[in-house]
Amino acid sequence: MDLTPIQWYLGGLAAILIGFSKTGMPGAGILVVPMLAAAFGGRASVGVMLPMLLFADLFAVAWYRRHAQWDRLWHVAPWVAVGMIAGTLFLKVMGDAGPSRDRMNLTIGVIVLIMLGINLLRRRVGDRLTPHHPASIAATGSAAGFTTTASNAAGPIMAIYLQGMGLPKAQFMGTTAWFFLIVNAAKLPVFVALSALNPANPIITGHTLLANLALCPGILAGVWIGRWFLPRVSQTSFDALVLALAGAAALKLILQ
Repeated sequence: MDLTPIQWYLGGLAAILIGFSKTGMPGAGILVVPMLAAAFGGRASVGVMLPMLLFADLFAVAWYRRHAQWDRLWHVAPWVAVGMIAGTLFLKVMGDAGPSRDRMNLTIGVIVLIMLGINLLRRRVGDRLTPHHPASIAATGSAAGFTTTASNAAGPIMAIYLQGMGLPKAQFMGTTAWFFLIVNAAKLPVFVALSALNPANPIITGHTLLANLALCPGILAGVWIGRWFLPRVSQTSFDALVLALAGAAALKLILQ
């Protein structure tokens, strides 16, 4: 596999974090988006990340499938679909602009910073930021659908939505696991179609799929580390570190 040393390093860390976030600490996943964008470029990173997410989703569903709260998902599902359509159009327009300037790096950096801001604000205002009104649910679902399609970065949005419903830990993990398995599976043919429509600036290629295969061991390691490590670490300390690193990585993408 012809990966550069920095791609091996950042891609390997990202693979571990993907597995870790799916089975142990969902907050760890926010760091993966800017990490892969720095390693592969913004647009290519979206295609590299999706099969990795799907592989890890299978483990999350296998372990937490019985705890899913489907009623929490049905309310937001139509708006997620709307957001995914908008995200697909966004990727199409960005791809037609050509590969000479990868503006996805800037876009991903801004999205990550916005999601970080939402997370930090919710910690201060508590449930007042929780979406209960139909308009808020529509906005949340649309934002989740757009960000998951445009940059695989919907984790913080769904965390705010589901945590605001007061779900116990097991139900939160089960509902999240099913949501992202279904959404990520739906995105795969969309990314393949966009790549076929614009072969000069694709999202998923044979090269990205080979990179996925090379990085699979890291995902497996992360999956098992997450299961082992979660009871042994302070959630507050870990979340603070992840948010700080994600913010620094997002700023790098915006300013580079």
